[in-house]
Amino acid sequence: MRRRDFLATAATAAAFVRGRHLAALGRAERAPLVMPPVYRPDGKRLIGSQVRADIAPGVQANAWVVGDGSRQAASATIRVRRGDLAQIAFQNKLPQQSILHWHGLAVPEAADGAPRLAIETGASYRYEFPILNRAGTYWYHAHPHHHTGEQIYRGMAGLFLIGDAEEDALGLPSGAREIPLLLQERRFDANNEFAYTPVMHERMEGFFGSTMFGNGIMEPTHNVDSALYRLRVVNGTGSRITRLGLSTGAAMTLIGNDGGLLPAPQKLFWLDLGTGERADLLVDFSGLAVGTRVMLKSLPFTPMGEMGMGMGRMGAGGKGQGADLDLLEFVVTKAVTERPWVPKPFPTIAPLVRTAETKVREFRFDSRMMQHTINGKPWEMDRIDEVVPFGSTEVWRFVNTAQFPHPVHMHEVQFQILSRSGGRARLFPWETGWKDTVLVEPGETVEVITQFTQHRGRYLLHCHNVVHEDGGMMMNFEIK
Repeated sequence: MRRRDFLATAATAAAFVRGRHLAALGRAERAPLVMPPVYRPDGKRLIGSQVRADIAPGVQANAWVVGDGSRQAASATIRVRRGDLAQIAFQNKLPQQSILHWHGLAVPEAADGAPRLAIETGASYRYEFPILNRAGTYWYHAHPHHHTGEQIYRGMAGLFLIGDAEEDALGLPSGAREIPLLLQERRFDANNEFAYTPVMHERMEGFFGSTMFGNGIMEPTHNVDSALYRLRVVNGTGSRITRLGLSTGAAMTLIGNDGGLLPAPQKLFWLDLGTGERADLLVDFSGLAVGTRVMLKSLPFTPMGEMGMGMGRMGAGGKGQGADLDLLEFVVTKAVTERPWVPKPFPTIAPLVRTAETKVREFRFDSRMMQHTINGKPWEMDRIDEVVPFGSTEVWRFVNTAQFPHPVHMHEVQFQILSRSGGRARLFPWETGWKDTVLVEPGETVEVITQFTQHRGRYLLHCHNVVHEDGGMMMNFEIK
């Protein structure tokens, strides 16, 4: 082990002894879930800045958030309607370069927030783009090269919620019964500040926290009526696969994922979200007595691809992949009697058709010898790896030749998943509809089909395990 890795490991391990006390405090006395401030993108400034945030009862920490510059625990939630024109003036007041990427949205190249567009401390960047995507749970996050992981970890991420007439017609829970939830995880240093110090093995496997956060609050709680709620979940962690489920074992209803509403609701007892993936869920508290507590959890599982590499082990202060984690506590505080929600027909999704003439491109994701590559090459900012004809329909094949999971994300487009071979060798209910991120486990090959019909320009394909993307597992493709 190199000396700097040894020192980082020792320092983080020492900090964990003290950080563990803070985590225990959060479990004994939970803070209420915070609803992030809502931002309408009509030209007002969005500021990335460091603030002193309340993260647990009587506990503060420095967070990096996107908002109006005031003190807040979580970055703003952006709300728009399909067809709106988004106008956003981003100002960087962080001590590092930064830029914002609109994850899942089809936007012009200049508005995509790629690393090469990052701006210096004190500078501003103006975005303007029409909202072309259908209603859904999207998100945004910082995307500067080598610092994406740290900036997301410290709080530079938020929900981007799009509405439209199709969604309105369904009569879904809204107002206080619609809960946006950005999941993150943190560790603490000796001063109970957020510590982002990935050591050598974590730069390969992933950087895991000791404590889960929801909307900037450590293991929060939320009071609910005995009624139906809409829960819009973003896995905004750096490396963790979350297996969402309820402590009661009750089913949840999945109504949407990355690219918006599904063709029909689906009852599920659990679902996996890789980093960057989203789930739009209905959770029913009807009939539960006042005082009932229900925990949204990341259920325990055995990670794939261990192969002696220690996946799932305790890191230097973090809880490993597959750990049993509390995410958000619901407490029923009011009994109500209402007519049950009756599902109406959901919007249809026409399948993209693969023909004998459809072009197939293959991308091999590999991690070895402290290097993360796609097709054997680490990312270079100005190199174009693939040129895609505008207007084309293509199949992209993602092959995981590494020993770690890769949540693969495409900028600009939504895709439909065709197949998975190797590993789990099946598709799951939460992988139907439109997607922009797909979890590819070790030994798996996943094929997706997509169309390049919205914008010309340069975009990114990358792994959304942030230590992998910061380590070079990205690729530029140009639509022309």
